[in-house]
Amino acid sequence: MANIASARKRARQAVKNRAHNMALRSRFRSALKAVLKPLHKGDAQAAAEAYKAAVPVIDKTVSKGLVHKNKAARHKSRLNARIRAAAQG
Repeated sequence: MANIASARKRARQAVKNRAHNMALRSRFRSALKAVLKPLHKGDAQAAAEAYKAAVPVIDKTVSKGLVHKNKAARHKSRLNARIRAAAQG
């Protein structure tokens, strides 16, 4: 355990920040799964609706610094490609 007051405060902040980051990361993953679930069932329309809801969540995790912008772009691109492929046939 830290002995210096500033180090104790930093440890307290780290616990709080980690809990916050875990919640945001969970929300990010849940948004991705919400798009994938209708895709597995073959419902492109529901997947497109879920995708529209997921994009702001994905972008918000980038702005908070939890996910790199390229990773977010990759997820959005792949999800969109899968939705378009499901809509085609």
